[in-house]
Amino acid sequence: MAYVISDACVSCGTCADGCPVGAISQGDTQYNIDPDVCVSCGACEASCPTGAIAEG
Repeated sequence: MAYVISDACVSCGTCADGCPVGAISQGDTQYNIDPDVCVSCGACEASCPTGAIAEG
């Protein structure tokens, strides 16, 4: 199951830098994870300083 980013995202970009498959990109108000590209590795969740990422 792909990971999702909640409204707690502060758009720091740490998750995008750590994504090994490039599934995370900057959206209009926060970062977004492309569920078709996400491999559910959890690297983004572990790197998020605000805990805004969870398996969804």
